[in-house]
Formats: sequence, structure tokens, C-alpha cells
Amino acid sequence: MTIQRRGNPKVPDANGIEKKIKRGNALRQASAWRVSRGSLLVVVVALAVVGTLTWLYLASGDPYTTETLVRQAEVVAQPRVYTVDCSEDYENYKRYPGCTPQTCGRAITDNSVTREEAMALRRLAERGLALAGSDGGASILDLHSGALSMGKQFVNIYRYFGEQITDVFSEEDFRLYREVRGRIQAVIAETFDLDPSLLYLTKPTFFSRINSTLAKTQHDEYWHPHIDKVTYGSFDYTSLLYLSDYGTDFTGGRFIFMDSNGNRTVEPRAGRVSFFSSGSENLHRVEQVSWGTRYAITVSFTCDPAHAIADPTMPITSV
Repeated sequence: MTIQRRGNPKVPDANGIEKKIKRGNALRQASAWRVSRGSLLVVVVALAVVGTLTWLYLASGDPYTTETLVRQAEVVAQPRVYTVDCSEDYENYKRYPGCTPQTCGRAITDNSVTREEAMALRRLAERGLALAGSDGGASILDLHSGALSMGKQFVNIYRYFGEQITDVFSEEDFRLYREVRGRIQAVIAETFDLDPSLLYLTKPTFFSRINSTLAKTQHDEYWHPHIDKVTYGSFDYTSLLYLSDYGTDFTGGRFIFMDSNGNRTVEPRAGRVSFFSSGSENLHRVEQVSWGTRYAITVSFTCDPAHAIADPTMPITSV
């Protein structure tokens, strides 16, 4: 039997093996780079998203804002009205036909008070608050009761400063204050279809000055959500007259309606009046001021004549 030989087994070429190893390493490196590049791309995209969200948060001030009802740069010639369902709060109080809210809502107008009048009222507030002021970020001046923030407490400006008040305020200041209050009352009555003679000014009605100073007492913590009708049972309609401009005089400090489906904001503008029914349908807060100083007047109204207050007048001093 003849056995055929096929020759000696072929010995692998060392150079070929080295080339294969290098090619394999190159493929693995390329694969690793593709994975690394993919991971890097994910990181870059994630950072971009985080950066965008951070910018939006800082730009908006309030991350839960879903709608801006009116911006600072807009001029609202006719009241811009947003109706909402009335809460049951009013059922817990005596009803006054022709006044107690039947239609509830919120509205904004720039046509009841001129910018010049707002600036004059701001100067009045600045002079009064310059006499004292809170240690924290929120100070008030109430021309009706005379309450003025001083450090961590309040003083009666008329008693504390006596005859010096005539160097701070003038009869013209009080005349303008009364006239503006009357116009605000008139636009509220017209918008909510009320008998204006059944709507009364009530307390507290006051000037406010808010800045970014850290709060020292509970009175300085103005930013907490609240309901005016719950805080002050006499309130039926609340209004704010802004005396400074959002974005120019201050940042933050927007007025925020906290609805169940999102927040709605009002950007302050000197001379702008924002007003609303005072019940739970208008839960609200003020955004914390982050820079500058925000001036405003809160003017409150009731349907209950037992809680009515008179307009302030220039105090009579002895000669």
C-alpha cells in the first residue's frame, strides 16, 4: 500500500501574524472610539439640555410659569379680563346684592392711572419710607392708619414724627391719592358690573417697597402663597397699582396667580392696575425680588359697610 505524502505542514508566517494582530488592534481601537464618541455625544447633548433648562429657569424667574397675562412692555388700553369660577368663600359671609362677587376673575389695565401720577405717588412713598423702613426686604407705609415699618416693628408715622410730617407730605399728595383710589374703584365696579356706591375702601390699604434684602421677620416674607379673603375676611376685591417697572427698576417681583393648571403672571409697569376678586379662585403670591426695588400700592375694597374706611387726609398740626 502506497501512502501519498502531501508535503510538510506550512509554518505560519510571522510577518502575517503581526499584520493580523495590528489589524485586530486597529479594529478594536476604532470600535472603542466609536463607543467613546457615542458616549461623548450623549454627554454633550445632556449638558446642552441641562444648560438650556437652566437658562430658561433663570430667564423666567419662576419655573412653573405657564402663561404671562401681560408683559411690562405692553400697553393695555382697555381692561384685559380673565374670568374664573367663583369659590365658595363668599358663602361664608353676608351677601350684598349688587356688590358681592357673582362673576369672579382678574383684570389688568394701563389706562386708569397715568405714568406721571404713578411717579408722583412713588415719590410720596419714597419720602415716607425714607423716615424708617424695615430691616428686611419688605417695608410698608399706610397713610390711613399711619403704620410705617421701622426696623423689626411698626410705628405710627403721624404720632412718631408729629409736625415733621408737613415737611414730608403735602395736601396735593393726599388729593392725588384720593383721586387715584376713586378711579381704581370705578374701573373695578365697571369691569365686574357692580354698583360703585356699594363698594367701600377697606383696610389694609398701603404702599409697599420690596428689595432683595434678606428677611429678618415674618413680615418680610412677602412671597408666600395666600388668599386675601382668607387672610382678611372683609376683602371682596383687591387691586395693585404698580409704581415701578419690571426689568428696569427691579427683577423678580412679578405677581403670580397660582391656578390648578399652572401659574399666570403679571409683569409690573408704572401706572398699571391689576385687580381681582379676593377669594380662593385667585390664590396668588409675589415672586421674590432678586435685584432693585419694587414699589406698589395695594388698594382693597369690601362690600360690607361695617368694614369701610375713609380716605386719608393731611393731619392738622398746631400752629
